[in-house]
Formats: sequence, C-alpha cells, structure tokens
Amino acid sequence: MSAPPKKAALAFAATRRGRWFALAAWALLAVVGFSLAPKLGGIQDDAQINWLPADAESTEAKRVAETEFNQKGLISLLVVYTADAEIGADAYAAAEADRAALDDLAAPGETAAGPIPSEDGRALMLVVPLDDLSLEDEGEALFAEANTIVTDGLPAGVEVGFTGGAAVSRDMESAFEQLDGPLTWMTMGVVALVLVLSYRSPLLLLLPLACIAVSERLAAGLAYLLGEYAGVTINGQSTGILTVLVFGVSTDYTLLLISRYREELRRNENRFTALREAVLRTTPAVLASAGTVILALAVMPLASVSSTAALGPVLIAGVASAALASLTLLPAVLSLFGRAVFWPVTPRYDPEEASAPAQRRHRIWGRVAGLVSARPRLIAVATTAGLALLALGWINLSTGLERSELLTTETETQLVAEAMAEHYPAGASEPAEVYVHQADLEAALAVLDTENGVADVEEPILATGSDWVRLNAVLADEASSPEAEETVLALRAAFDDAGTEALVSGPTATQIDLAEANDRDLRLLIPLILAVVFGVILVLLRAVWASLMLMACTVLSFAAAVGAAGLVLDRIGRGSVDHSFVLFGFLFLVAMGIDYTIFLMTRVREEIPRWGHRVGTLRALTLTGGVITSAGLVLAATFSVLALMPLTMLMQLGVVVCIGVLADAIIVRSLLVPALVLWIGERIWWPGKVTERAGS
Repeated sequence: MSAPPKKAALAFAATRRGRWFALAAWALLAVVGFSLAPKLGGIQDDAQINWLPADAESTEAKRVAETEFNQKGLISLLVVYTADAEIGADAYAAAEADRAALDDLAAPGETAAGPIPSEDGRALMLVVPLDDLSLEDEGEALFAEANTIVTDGLPAGVEVGFTGGAAVSRDMESAFEQLDGPLTWMTMGVVALVLVLSYRSPLLLLLPLACIAVSERLAAGLAYLLGEYAGVTINGQSTGILTVLVFGVSTDYTLLLISRYREELRRNENRFTALREAVLRTTPAVLASAGTVILALAVMPLASVSSTAALGPVLIAGVASAALASLTLLPAVLSLFGRAVFWPVTPRYDPEEASAPAQRRHRIWGRVAGLVSARPRLIAVATTAGLALLALGWINLSTGLERSELLTTETETQLVAEAMAEHYPAGASEPAEVYVHQADLEAALAVLDTENGVADVEEPILATGSDWVRLNAVLADEASSPEAEETVLALRAAFDDAGTEALVSGPTATQIDLAEANDRDLRLLIPLILAVVFGVILVLLRAVWASLMLMACTVLSFAAAVGAAGLVLDRIGRGSVDHSFVLFGFLFLVAMGIDYTIFLMTRVREEIPRWGHRVGTLRALTLTGGVITSAGLVLAATFSVLALMPLTMLMQLGVVVCIGVLADAIIVRSLLVPALVLWIGERIWWPGKVTERAGS
C-alpha cells in the first residue's frame, strides 16, 4: 500500500530521483561545515565572567574592577620560593632579580610585586599580574620564559614553582585542549567499534561514520555562526559536549534506520520501496526523539548561569544536524548501494516475513519478551524496587568542588599551592577582593578587622579618576573551602548590617554566586524540562496514562542513575560534584534517555492494530530489542569518553550519563515499561483505544 503524498515526501531522499537532490544539498552543507568548524576554537572564550550570572555581586564587582581599576583581563601568577631552612640573603637577592625580569611579562602598565616573605622565613612570593588575553594566545611561551627566569641562578636548597589564577588557567586550558582533537578521535573510535560489532559489514562502518562526521562538522559550523554573529558564548565545555552529543544521537538514529531498512528488505523485493518504508517508519520516532531534546534544550537560555544558558543553542544545532543527516543524507547514501551495503550478510526478500513470528530472527529478545509476558507484575515491581534501591546511592554525593578537585590529575599548580599553604595563610594565593567607595573605607576596614576568617588585609588600592577603593583580604582558609565560603558570606552580611556599600568578589565569592545561581536554575529548569518531555510524549502517543507512566519511569531511572553514579564516584574518591551535575545529568538523561522508550512505544502503536495489545507489545519489544540496546550501548560508550577527560565535571557527567543510558536501554525499556504496559492493559491508551484502528 502506497503512502499518502504528504507522508511520502518525508522519504524523498530515499527515492531514485530524490537521493541526488539530497546528496547535492549535503555537499553544499558539508562545504559550509568543514570550512566553518575549524574557526570554532578561535571564538572559544573560557573567561570566568562568562560563566557568572549577570546579576551576581561578583559579576558587578568584576565590572568595577574592569572600568575603575583597568583590570580587564588581569590574572595573577604567583611565583613561590620555598626552602627547608630559613631563606638566605642570596635567595632573597635572586627573587629580587626575578621580580625585575618578570616585569617584562606583566600586563601593560602593571609591575610584579614582592618578594613577600612568609612569617616562618622559609618562603618568598612574587605576584605577577598578567594579561589574560596574552596568556590565552601565548601561554606556553610565556610560562616557558617565566620558568627560565626563575630557575636560572636559583640558589641550592631552594625550590620554585608557579601557582595562582594564571597557573590554574593554564592547567584548565590544557585540559580543554583535550576536548578538541583527542575527544573527537576517541568518540569516532567508539562509534566505529559499535558499528562493526552491530553489523560486521565494512560499508556499514564507513558510510554511517562518514555521515555522522559530516553532521558533526555542520553542527560545529553552526555553533561558530551562533558564537560569531548571535552573541552566544562558546566555551570548552559546550564544544566538548557538542562533539559527544552529535556522535551519540547520530549513531542512535543511524542504528534505528539501518535496522528497520534491513527488516524491510526482507519484506520488500524492491530496495527503494524497502528504504522508503524504513524512512517513513522511523521518521516519527526520530523526530519525536530529536524534538524532545531540542525543546528541552530550548529552555536552557532561561538559566541565570551564563554558561548553562549558552549551552542550549549550541546543542540544539547539534541535535538538529544529527536528525537531518539521519533522515536525508544517510538514506541517500544507502540507496546508492542497495542490499550490498550489508555484505557479507545480505538480507534476502522473504514473502512470508511480514507474518512470521518475531522470535524467528530475534531469539534472545523473544525469550526476554516471553519472560515479561509470563510475569509482568513481578517484573514491574522488582525492577521498580531495584531502581529505587539504587537511587539511595545519592547520599554518597556532596555538592561543591574545591579548586584542587577541578582536574582529575594532580598538577604542579596544586603541589605548589599546597607547599605555599604551609608557609602563608591558606587563602593567600587567591585573596577575596572588596570594592568600596572612599567614604565607606574606614567602616569596611573595621568589618574586615573583626572577621576571624580574614588573616590579613593588604594596603588599599585607589582607583584613578573615581572614589572606588579595592581591598585585598587574605582569607585564613583555602579559597574554595567551605570555611572560606562562610567567611565571605559573613562579610557580605556584615557589610549590609553596617550600611556599607561594598562588593565582595574573588574566587570564593564567585564560587558562592555560581552555586546559588545553579540552585535557582535547578528549581526552574527541571520542572520545565519535565513539562516539555511530557508534552512531546502526550502528542506522540495521544494517551494520558501512557505518558504519565513513561514520565514516572524516566524520573525513577534518573534517580537510580545518580544513585549508582554516587556509588561509583564515591568509590574512586570523586564524590564531590559540581553544582551543575544534577541539572546537566537530568537534561541529558531525561531528554535523551526517553529516546529508547519513544522508539519502543512508537513501534508498539504500530504493531497493536494488527496483533492486538498483548501480542503487539511483545512483538514490538522483540523487534526493537537488539537495535535499541545497541543504540543505548553506543550512546553510553560515547559519553563514557567524557569519563576519560581530565576535567572532573565532565568526567562525572560522563559517568552518570553512561550509567543512566544503560539503565534506560536495558532495564527500563526492556523490562519495566513493557511489563507495565501489559499489567495496565488496554486502558493505558486512554482516552484513545489503539486496538480499534484498522490494521495495515
């Protein structure tokens, strides 16, 4: 039976004539993508102010620093000299000479400060204000020159190293560099492995991988356009997640289409008819899946954290590119090779295939369907209880990463900071910054003097041309510690109580403001994402009870994934998570994890009219079992690549998404959802009744 004209148009790329139009259009898109994608790194901006909420106190303070103190782009490099005994005159003289030489590396109009001796006399410190832009462009050369300056002529028994904001920035920049080439190649390798294991065909390794690579380059090119002309901030986090996301969802859609194409080739003698039917049958699921993710990402710009808000448009470009390539480019490419694309295991036309039992070609999943059919209530209760039990692992997680925990590897910067803390107040490397008007200076100094968490206050720095004053307050505790956060909060409260107009900034204040903004975003965005996903499922299935049931399963699966991740992360000593961990985990697991249930339930709706509710459900489970499990494995595998990255936040995100996707694909979709569908029965389709529809 031929498809209606409007519906058939969806498979235009799979027709004899339409494939050439699709290939020509994608040739142009490929040129655009491959020409623009390399420019993405050039507009990447990882400056901290781009992560802060616009209305945060620390953001306002940074604006004052830039406009009143000409501190735009300034970042401090600390040079720390340590010795086992008291620092001698020769070491002091060497540090003086280094300070003069390091002036040449300082930002324009700035000079290095020091040497600043420690109270125990066994350490010296230089403070070199650097230009953040120069550090970004010439960081390696600058650090190499600085290292040459401080190591030449270093007295015996004295050790020297770098720490401070500039050194931390260099470490982070090095980590983000691994999110470009290495991450892409590792992700491609994972996808290639899954394709080989799934189809054991050389063409089905090369052709889908080429289509996915084109869609990824197009997504990167679109991200560049968003950053260059639409004012979207591009950072290392968004580009890294973009790569993994495009490869992951593209492979999901690819596996779904190819699996259905192979099935249709056994049912249809004409390969174009088979391909057209495969595209038409998979398009609703792909569009629903992509639409769910896109609509969920569309609420991200409502976030107050700037980096979170900017992530939405970038990832929307990625998902849209993946879906478009899967439904147009891939079918056009497959049409060029016909059945030979599956060589050496070529599917042959079988007139009895349409009426054959599903178990004939899917024995393993036939057994799974038989298990679900025999005891649906027991399986539903057991899997629900198991997932709920896993969710208890959430208690192993604590929120808030200290500066030393941002990277999974120990760096020289961390070691030098630890050595420095033995001789100076723990917060000396990253003091709090207090900005006040001159009229409030005495009152501000009085507040700082009475706060026990403040170890020292440096000499006030007056702004040129205004009445602003900057006070650097050295905290007694390490800048990213909970104790330092309590001190900053106490200072802010004390300034308010004293009626002093003061702005508290610095690393600790920034950390507090980001945490508060992430908590606000969590309360705002999670309900919106749930509403969006529920709306898409409701439109797709047109069944209230089914939609509510699927949403409940999805939330339970997310809680279990976070709990299981909590057990794993706590076991490897990474139980402290970033404030964005829950939000990002929820976004990816709910918006993307629902894919497999959508794939299953759209097939259930297709099978029920012909086979009835019970048999149709079990047949859908059997027919989709292999492809959905493969898709889950590939998505989990691609996100597991993030777990190998040196950035703790991305590593933790990779762990929770990997666990959650596997739980969705293997437990929720294979056992819990079909068991509940059988247990609830036909009333799950209320207010409709699928079994009353005419069979095809």
